Amino acid sequence: MALLAWLAAPGAVLAADEAVAPHPEADKPSWLDTWSSLRACKRLVAGGLREVPDDRADRFLGKVQEDTALCRGGKRALEALRRDTPWVDWQHYWATGDGASRNANYDDGWIRPLVGGLSERVHLNPNDRGIDGALMDLEYQRVELIKFNLFDNATYRDYVQGRDGAPGTTLTRWDAMRLPPEHPEYRAVGGNGEQRCRGELIRHRTLTGICNDLRNPLMGSTGTLFARNVEFDETFPDAGHTDLTRARHGDRLDLMTPDPQRISRELFTREQSRPELCNQGRGLPGHAPEAHCDYHQAPFFNVLAAFWIQFMTHDWFSHLKEGENDASTLQSAGCHLPDDAAAGLGCRPDDAFQPSLVAQDAAPQAFEHQGERYLTRAHRTFNNNVTAWWDASQIYGYDEVSASRVKRDPEDPARLQLVADDGNGPGYLPRFGPGCDVAPDDEDCDRIHPAWAGQEAAAFPDNWTVGLAFYHNVFAREHNAFVDAFREQAAATPDADSGLRDPAEPARVIRYRDVTDDELFEAARLVVAAMIAKIHTIEWTPQLLYDEPLYRGMNSNWSGLFHEHAFVESALSRVLDRLRDADDDRHANAWYSVLAAGPGIFGLGSERYADGSLFAKLRGGREDIWSLENPDHVNGGINHFGSPFNFPEEFITVYRLHPLVPDLLEVRDLDAPDRVHKKVPALEGFRAGASDLLHDEGLADWALSMGRQRLGLLTLGNHGQFLQNLDMPHLGTDTGKLDIAALDIIRDRERGVPRFNEFRRQYGLKQLTGFDDFIDTSLPEDSAERRRQEALVAKMREVYGQHVCDADKIISHAQRDAAGRYPDDCLGHPDGTLVDNIEDVDAVVGWLAEPVRPHGFAISETQFVVFILNASRRLFSDRFFTSSFRPEFYTQLGHDWVMHNGPDGVVMETATSNGHRQPVSPLKRVLQRTVPELAAELEPVVNVFDPWARERGDYYSLQWAPRPGAENDDAFAR
Repeated sequence: MALLAWLAAPGAVLAADEAVAPHPEADKPSWLDTWSSLRACKRLVAGGLREVPDDRADRFLGKVQEDTALCRGGKRALEALRRDTPWVDWQHYWATGDGASRNANYDDGWIRPLVGGLSERVHLNPNDRGIDGALMDLEYQRVELIKFNLFDNATYRDYVQGRDGAPGTTLTRWDAMRLPPEHPEYRAVGGNGEQRCRGELIRHRTLTGICNDLRNPLMGSTGTLFARNVEFDETFPDAGHTDLTRARHGDRLDLMTPDPQRISRELFTREQSRPELCNQGRGLPGHAPEAHCDYHQAPFFNVLAAFWIQFMTHDWFSHLKEGENDASTLQSAGCHLPDDAAAGLGCRPDDAFQPSLVAQDAAPQAFEHQGERYLTRAHRTFNNNVTAWWDASQIYGYDEVSASRVKRDPEDPARLQLVADDGNGPGYLPRFGPGCDVAPDDEDCDRIHPAWAGQEAAAFPDNWTVGLAFYHNVFAREHNAFVDAFREQAAATPDADSGLRDPAEPARVIRYRDVTDDELFEAARLVVAAMIAKIHTIEWTPQLLYDEPLYRGMNSNWSGLFHEHAFVESALSRVLDRLRDADDDRHANAWYSVLAAGPGIFGLGSERYADGSLFAKLRGGREDIWSLENPDHVNGGINHFGSPFNFPEEFITVYRLHPLVPDLLEVRDLDAPDRVHKKVPALEGFRAGASDLLHDEGLADWALSMGRQRLGLLTLGNHGQFLQNLDMPHLGTDTGKLDIAALDIIRDRERGVPRFNEFRRQYGLKQLTGFDDFIDTSLPEDSAERRRQEALVAKMREVYGQHVCDADKIISHAQRDAAGRYPDDCLGHPDGTLVDNIEDVDAVVGWLAEPVRPHGFAISETQFVVFILNASRRLFSDRFFTSSFRPEFYTQLGHDWVMHNGPDGVVMETATSNGHRQPVSPLKRVLQRTVPELAAELEPVVNVFDPWARERGDYYSLQWAPRPGAENDDAFAR
């Protein structure tokens, strides 16, 4: 329904700074609120469509006009509509928060008889208007992001200028994405002629990620350049490449200014009420449960979720080569302060780090187009040294060295090797030996960094934690569970069609008995990667963004908004097929993004019918003509929106989520789940110590422990002290330590991420005008949280400083007010006055400081807008999640496994959650298969990333209260 409502919705959004007068109906009695809001809806629809702007400076900014707020949220939303705050408006609409945000009159029933059943069918009721309105705003933001925020470092000239008469935004093939002559598969894809992947290169996910896109074989593969989401001119602001960046920052910035260790110690540190019980994150001897480290806790997200995102980022991106940056040199990590100041903060002047590996550092070329000057790339570029695809490369490998670390079962090479500690059970991944430098074909050699010795074998073994060890073992077991189920089916029906096909002989039926060990191994990898993507999309993310709009939005990515309405889904699929081939650069990409929410992104293009009518999918017995012999079918579901897919540097920035991890991990026993019987320092769960801990307690107890413990809020003052004092002996520095929180800031600066305010402008969010914008003025002045925010703002003012502003200095062309003015150095303050250096705030500091977030958001709105663009693109661009999600690749068993979360069909939860009756979640099903001891503990769990002992309530409650049966849990005694 959000999709159809969107057709009228864009008329409801304004340029950010349009004035809003008080609405004459705002103070009417609440029972009239419904009628005034309906009249506002009528005016809203009459306003017609608002076009996506042609100039990035005229973007939506998430700020709406009064009729929009009144239509979608009534008087409450209208009163919250404030132009002087930077934060988006949809969070105030009906039903976008907990139960208190719902329209009580409608829920109580007096409106229902008046509007009748029509309201349920066309979403006229207030609560659905609010939810749909939020989805409309978010979709409008995504359309703008697709238009204004795709900057590929290898193909940008074509994106701007177009090629061969086609607009750049509609291009689907690029010379920069060809395999070079030195590539071992160069001849296989066509050499110096037209390159197209075929044969074995398209059967499964290749090791290095080539040939996901048949016509752009290099795209997303290991060693290709990270992209950007911000204008190239705005990267590396500390270098002052442009008049705008010089006006914005003056001479106040460089790699170590403001000092990163000072920022870490003054703005990031977790303050402790009983520091002796925390011991800088080291806890007490013997893992005594009396140890305690204070941290700001999220009530609706658990430690399993914290380690899940580390598991994901290891798959998506890495700037390092074999755990190292530029190991040839070390650079000071800050703490350049007077001795007494350094000692008082506890920072270390002798810490040093390895500089980032740089792919290109020569000055970029420039070109002219329609009177404008553009750079061809950012001032410096960096390689993504793993595949950019969601292909479980952290498990299976991304190059020849990492693949050598993947251990396959010598008795069944389709399985991953697991070794039982006691000779029984499914066992654990084998451990690395000390490593060696002998020939790669020596089976006794583990090609690893010496720091990884003793930890469990994985393709991506860097920064190994107990959470990573847990997930790698769980999904190794899931891989083997699929193989075992396939073997069982093959034994029962050896001559039946497995669904698998060989592109070299596409007509040949491959029976179950014919599937080789390698073919089954690769099919299992496809299944595991798709299950991981599904878990992240419809389980992890809806708990990270815990409200109804995001629940619907994320599930629509997977199954579509209209998965229960075959006619509508069929109609939209036909439209999408046409849009994918369109050369209308003004509308094709925007409409494609919007309409894809109907059938969902996953599986787009995976069915083809000779009858092209809208009724094609409704007629029983019709033949799907999708063909492995037709590259337009194999490749036909993807859409890159004119820019090749890779992750942008800005995406890495917003996944710096270190506050999620507590200093102490609360360990429980499945036999007495309510008791915390030891507290283990998280720092002991690194490298080989992680595998030791996992084996000592076992997968079941670690699942229980991480499942019940809350993770840390993403906010200032909530970084673990252990991270600020992490042992890094391999660096060979005098201290042997490194402050990882400070290093996060350094890496962003090294890689040219714009500072926070310009970052927001570039992504179409409203700018801040000073540090006081980081205070939520809706909070009572005497509240503890208000005082905490004010104290942090005072520290920010000390760290980042102030300056006398000059209103003649224009500082950005990415945003302007309703009068057409670009922001100047004074940001609305009087010329010549002392103003905050808000422009200098580092991106990670800024989004951690954001005080206002939509209901249930564990991340800030700045982080989220980066997610809006890139989370959908990694599905849109991957043929194994779109047109190649087929039994020909996955096997029939594998295809159904992904669709149904397992081999035995869809299993439904017995109770509703937040108003939905839903299938048992994919990770819950995975844990039920791989750690069956958890059956009783998992039974009441709806989302594995919600603390397992928490009562979810009726509608997106954030309360911290025990569910029935968990009243005596230690977590609720504090």
